Amino acid sequence: MTDVGAGRRARGGGGATRRAERTAVSFETAKFIQRNIPNFEILNDEALEIIERNAETVLEEIGVNFIENPGALELWRQAGADVRGERVHIPRGLARALCGSAPKTFTQHSRNADRNVEIGGRNLVLAPVYGPPFVRDMEGGRRYATLEDFQNFVKLGYMSKWLHHSGGTVCEPTDIPVNKRHLDMLLAHMTLSDKPYMGSVTEPSRAVDSVNMSKILFGDDFVDQNTVMTSLININSPMTFDGIMMGALEVYAKANQAAIISPFIVGGAMAPVTVAGTLTQVLAEVLAGVAYSQLVRKGAPVIFGAFVTSIDMNSGAPTFGTPEASHITYGAGQLARRLGLPYRSGGSFCGSKLPDAQAAYETANSLNMALLSGVNFMLHACGWLEGGLVSSYEKYVMDADQLGTLHHLAQGIHMDTNGQAMDAIREVGPGGHFLGCEHTQANFKSAFWRSDLLDYKPFETWYEEGARDTQTLANVRVKKMLGDYQAPELDIAKREELEAFVAKRKAEMPDAFI
Repeated sequence: MTDVGAGRRARGGGGATRRAERTAVSFETAKFIQRNIPNFEILNDEALEIIERNAETVLEEIGVNFIENPGALELWRQAGADVRGERVHIPRGLARALCGSAPKTFTQHSRNADRNVEIGGRNLVLAPVYGPPFVRDMEGGRRYATLEDFQNFVKLGYMSKWLHHSGGTVCEPTDIPVNKRHLDMLLAHMTLSDKPYMGSVTEPSRAVDSVNMSKILFGDDFVDQNTVMTSLININSPMTFDGIMMGALEVYAKANQAAIISPFIVGGAMAPVTVAGTLTQVLAEVLAGVAYSQLVRKGAPVIFGAFVTSIDMNSGAPTFGTPEASHITYGAGQLARRLGLPYRSGGSFCGSKLPDAQAAYETANSLNMALLSGVNFMLHACGWLEGGLVSSYEKYVMDADQLGTLHHLAQGIHMDTNGQAMDAIREVGPGGHFLGCEHTQANFKSAFWRSDLLDYKPFETWYEEGARDTQTLANVRVKKMLGDYQAPELDIAKREELEAFVAKRKAEMPDAFI
């Protein structure tokens, strides 16, 4: 017998769904960038060959340290390296040969398949700021970040049109114990967004938690066979691989999850002051790190990372948006492509304390440099302030808005019939205007990139509306986005299982704040 009441409930549910769809906040997320423009190549073949030869010399003659990790030393010994204490001397050509098994491109899957990203090739994936312990906004100023701040940034990332990735530690929630906060951060990424996310690397057991939570979200078999996380493995430059970061790398590599192998270099402090010398060290460190990932699991997905800036020789502070950083980033891109690996670098870098003109100049230099250098995964694409110490609400939306320019620059110049616009030129002829012609009417909605934030109004209108500067406009936009936010759907059973996992893991260990 048919359950008429159930039928009515089903029809009522459908009507409720349609009403919800009509009233839901609508927003668009752009697909990851696919470049149709050439990369800028600053080094000729001779220079590249010199740097590659010098990097092999560093690995063979000077060596790299793998500290507090006897398992890593044994793997290197079995691979044919000369291990002396914790120093590993890698014979010329061995590291490069091991790197050959790493994939040139790979897919990072999201729980919303429409938001999967392809990392490598001609693609560029944009992810937000990572790691700051402080946050800033117009009302609260500079303060220590909390879990509420973290959740807000995840929401902003989910709502941001030009961001493809939810990121990782978009700020450090200092109100949660150090040994437990990774659980809350992952839960936020998994429940408040359906974009791809990053796993924890601050201790190997936290990487294990990241894998286990991902298995709850995606299913054990899916995670075993697919990449659903990217992680940031920093090298302690110069040429030191510590047990904590390598322990996290081992967890992710064994689980077929992606790792960015990234030297952390401030030129003049952790690397030579010259561009060629720094590139030599970057390449040596990446070769050793990627090769080790392949010793752990052949074919594990990895990304060639290069976080490089220079130092102010008067204050000792890192500087951003400088010519030297651009030279290194361009050169590292060429080295990554010759190695056949996806490339991570760039971001909305600046040293400014406020989202002001200094921040804008340095950020614009950094973003454009990253696009032209062939970056495939851009961490810190929005929100970075004060040399990476601060996640700024206003700068987050300012940067995220400007990422739209990267999408449009990367399209290149359309040379099809519509792009040539000969019909428009014929229709208007000498002395006319193009505002009303058929070609303009057909293309005006998509012809030009348009900011969702910046003000282009006449002076009188701008003044009457309060003469608001960009930071003020961004503050208004932050509030609107957070006010409009609606969480993406998630299976209730999965949510409950994730929350139960977090609660159980927290109960298993005492709080630790160091």
